[in-house]
Amino acid sequence: MIEVLSFIVLAIFLVAFCGVIVKLLLKVGKLSLRIILNMIIGFIFLFLVNLLPIIEIPINWLTTLIAGFGGVIGVSFLILLQLLGLI
Repeated sequence: MIEVLSFIVLAIFLVAFCGVIVKLLLKVGKLSLRIILNMIIGFIFLFLVNLLPIIEIPINWLTTLIAGFGGVIGVSFLILLQLLGLI
């Protein structure tokens, strides 16, 4: 009888533990997906902005990092810097 109770308690603990792990993985996965999408959109936006004849942002490691981590806001910042003549 004690073995059955200990098995039931262990099963309940494992189900709860797995539930917490799954919830944590979904939260981390959602954040990772948002960061990756932000980077892809930033790179595409940087490429499209460089197609405009008025704006010529050099594509180097610094501008790529800013566009990747900043996304659309980062590329907007690069456009502002270019229009001000700082890059």
